[in-house]
Amino acid sequence: MPLRRVGVDPVPELGQVREVEPVHKLAHLFGLNVWVVSGHAEAKSVLADTANFSNDIRPLVGSDPNKPSEGIGGLGFTDPPDHTRLRKLLTPEFTKRRLARLEPVIEKIVNDQLDLMEAKGPVVDIVADFAFNVPFLLIADLLGVEESDRDRFRALGPARFDLSGGGIGVFGSASESRDFLFEIVRKQRANPGDGLIGSIIREQGDDIDDIELGGLADGVFLGGYETSASMLALGTLVLLRDPENFERIRNEPGAVDAIVEELLRYLTVVQVAFPRFARHDQELFGQQVKKGDLVAVSLSGADRDKSVFGADAEEFWPQRAPAAHLAFGHGMHRCVGAELARMELRAAFTALAHRFPDLSLAVPEEQLRFRDFSIVYGVESLPVQLHAADTQQVAG
Repeated sequence: MPLRRVGVDPVPELGQVREVEPVHKLAHLFGLNVWVVSGHAEAKSVLADTANFSNDIRPLVGSDPNKPSEGIGGLGFTDPPDHTRLRKLLTPEFTKRRLARLEPVIEKIVNDQLDLMEAKGPVVDIVADFAFNVPFLLIADLLGVEESDRDRFRALGPARFDLSGGGIGVFGSASESRDFLFEIVRKQRANPGDGLIGSIIREQGDDIDDIELGGLADGVFLGGYETSASMLALGTLVLLRDPENFERIRNEPGAVDAIVEELLRYLTVVQVAFPRFARHDQELFGQQVKKGDLVAVSLSGADRDKSVFGADAEEFWPQRAPAAHLAFGHGMHRCVGAELARMELRAAFTALAHRFPDLSLAVPEEQLRFRDFSIVYGVESLPVQLHAADTQQVAG
């Protein structure tokens, strides 16, 4: 239920359950009792509670002592005190001052991809030709992945969130991704590059080992690639439903900020937060949760909670009064790259609005296929027409 949608919307059953039982027992998963938390207040409480819930996933998936990179999976799967120490090492890389230096990088990546789309047009696939390319190139640049390694790096992403086969591919692809980044870390330990990995090695290298740094890099990849790609593609789809959306971006200074925030809330592409495990038997908002039970916070469900976002929470409305959405999570595990993601989305939608003012869907929305049973929700492809038909005829 938390991973199913109708188009871009969570299935109605999720909202119905949230209204009567915001903490709801689901069927077994991996042999565990699973509790789905879909109320906004309840979700925030669980996400912030490290005393009663653990993010350490190793007891569930195990680890291979012969493969040291199996032992850690990034900040999202780490508890204090390790989480506190590691996040402090990563946070300086995402300060406003350092992110400001990435603005021209983001703008160049976006404009280069739009140039390629223009050359390929008049009909292109926003997913394959734009949405996945922009965040991949940014993350590869951010981490300092060399050109010779990028094809292999790109191939690691698609299976990371796919649960359609029972989740088996998730763990295998995670191991492969960490091994790859572990290799990159070892190379840069000897010769630090200009990216995030090299920066941490130069400035704080004595405070972190290669395995931990590989885990941090994997977390950046995990949090910044497919998530941003899905937001770009689905966000474009939502904006195209009403031409006034892109028109506002073109003509109203600051409109893109409100539009991006509402897209983040409305879409909440990360459907479920990193899994939590109950540390002990406890009562959770009226439910009896046992030690070791898995608690899954439905971020997409919480971000449609009418008690927080109003009776029209199921609608996309950029003029909505600001409220704290959970698209980036909450508490100590809140996405460290949230502002970078916002920068990326603002740059991409602004450039799309100005470059292609007549952008439109090339197929009926009913024909689109979406990625069901994926932790990060998305659309398989999004064919669009770059220019109005009469404009193409004149140009031709």
